[in-house]
Amino acid sequence: MIYLDNNATTRIDPRVLDAMMPFLTDNFANAASTHPFGVSAHEAVKTARQQLADLLGCETHELVFTSGATEAINLAIKGVAENYQHKGKHIVTVQTEHKAVLDVCQYLEKRGYDVTYLPVQPDRSVGAGLLDLNDLKAALRPDTILVSVMWVNNETGVIQSIREIAQLAHEAGALFMTDATQAVGKLPIDVDNIHIDLLTFSAHKFYGPKGIGGLFVRQRRPNKVKLEALVHGGGHERGLRSGTLNVPGIVGMGKAAELAPVADLTEMKRVGLLRDQLETELLQIPGTRVNGNRDHRLYNTTNIYFENCDSDALIMGLEGIAVSNGSACTAASIDPSHVLLAMGLTETEAFSCLRFSLGRFTTEADIENTVKAVKEVVESLRALV
Repeated sequence: MIYLDNNATTRIDPRVLDAMMPFLTDNFANAASTHPFGVSAHEAVKTARQQLADLLGCETHELVFTSGATEAINLAIKGVAENYQHKGKHIVTVQTEHKAVLDVCQYLEKRGYDVTYLPVQPDRSVGAGLLDLNDLKAALRPDTILVSVMWVNNETGVIQSIREIAQLAHEAGALFMTDATQAVGKLPIDVDNIHIDLLTFSAHKFYGPKGIGGLFVRQRRPNKVKLEALVHGGGHERGLRSGTLNVPGIVGMGKAAELAPVADLTEMKRVGLLRDQLETELLQIPGTRVNGNRDHRLYNTTNIYFENCDSDALIMGLEGIAVSNGSACTAASIDPSHVLLAMGLTETEAFSCLRFSLGRFTTEADIENTVKAVKEVVESLRALV
């Protein structure tokens, strides 16, 4: 198996698994228990919390552990909506956000909130996939309580101008949130330097286990954030997320944070060169082009259009090679990618694109074999047209 779907999930790093195993076997205690076994588990959770705080540039008490980014997004957006409705009921987000953000916003619209969904600049333009800051300025209002913009798009790898967006949100008196699921562990992050109020992430996107993630909630001035909890019962995580802590998952996420590629520029460069090699070779196929912004994107991702080739047929033809045609969270949908449509692709074009996302375990041989296989499958599919 050649695995090039790392934006959907990454393989757990063996070092992460090793760190987790004691808490799945001998040290199985509840971290809330006061006996020595419980205290030991609690100390392991404290260590992991510090490892994540170091990665994000925040304080340990500003982190809330969740089951993943989707839950964190729900807690953040609904929590702000509930607690700041005295100021207003207007939220600003972007059409290319992950479905977790879009679905929560649509839920709130049914409950009387006003949501503005900003467009991105069209594909094949200089700012392809990027939010136009003038559009954001025009959308902000006195009753805007939250601006939520994804840091790195999961389908195209496009990186938004988060610092500038946060500044505009704060100038308007709104809080700023970013879904950083594809950024954490891959890009340098300092929540203070970029002025982020809320940030969400999942461990399985940076070589940690599935079923664990978190939310950064700023607890320092000037923008100390107050949220309403979604889950009640026990007061865990400072009352924001009750429930017995997933100690093995938390320990694994902490170890993954410690091992994050942002601490290894050589690894980031290696993966980036492999992505460029893959892209250069595939673009030699007639009728291909890159979707999104080639100057402002994550080093591991490329999204390529293949003219007259159905993406599902491409995926089926690439036996033993794992790639995708969009977000894993919408893989069961028969609709075209909302991200590609928002950039101006037609439905036919959106159904003819593949996302390749490389990772820590990708090799040069993987790239060479993938290029050869894609060229063969594209040729065979076009012969049928």
